[in-house]
Parts: sequence; structure tokens; C-alpha cells
Amino acid sequence: MLNSPRFNKLDAKLRDLTQAFLPGDWLVLIASTLCVIYLFQILWTNEHAAKVQIRLGDKVYATYSLNQQREIHIHGKLGDATISIAQGRARFAKSPCQTQYCVHQGWLTHAGQAAICLPNQISLELLGETKPYDTLNY
Repeated sequence: MLNSPRFNKLDAKLRDLTQAFLPGDWLVLIASTLCVIYLFQILWTNEHAAKVQIRLGDKVYATYSLNQQREIHIHGKLGDATISIAQGRARFAKSPCQTQYCVHQGWLTHAGQAAICLPNQISLELLGETKPYDTLNY
């Protein structure tokens, strides 16, 4: 397979391309690759959450630690919703809305993740040491 004419042709083209690169070209390529790796690590954090903030409408309803196990019942615009907190994670366990998108969101574990029940106007957001953005709006 490595001796096939197609591979030899590709190998020759690759060799011609690398020989055409000047030292400055290699410097730019390496510097840009390192810059992308650095920015990826800085901007795409996977920080574990410490708290969950629950909003009802446009006001903060409560903030709870994720280091506990509990169920919170909140009366929203459509009815009662249940939020479960267990083992450092949180989720909508039950909601009165028809689509159930908030329930299907599942367990949230990382800071910055959010689940929102728009019809019932309830949202939960996991908080870490720093927020990845300024605000959350409906």
C-alpha cells in the first residue's frame, strides 16, 4: 500500500511543499499553533461548579451549594417545578411545561452550564469561581 503510485505522488508533493517553506514560514506556523493551543486552554475552561443559582423570572430565587443532596420545589408561572441537587450536579427533575426541554437537558456539572424552562420562567445556572459571561437573559 505504501508503494502505490498514489502514495508516491502524495509523498512527492508533500516533500516539495516542505522544501518550499522558508525558516520564517516555519516560525509563523509554529507560533500560530502554540497561540491556538494557549487560547484553547484559556478560553475553554472546564471548571467544576460549586453552587447552583436558581432564578424565577428576572430575580434570583436562591443559591445552593452543590455539596448537598436535596430537591427544591419552585412554583413558576405554569406550576411547580422540581430541581434536584446531588453529588456535585443539578438538574430539572420535573417541570409542568409541555416540551420538557429543561428536564431532557439532564445533569449539569460544569460552571457556566445552564438549564432554562422558558414557559415556566425558571432557570438554573451552575457557578464556579468566575463567570464565563456577564449575564443570562430570557
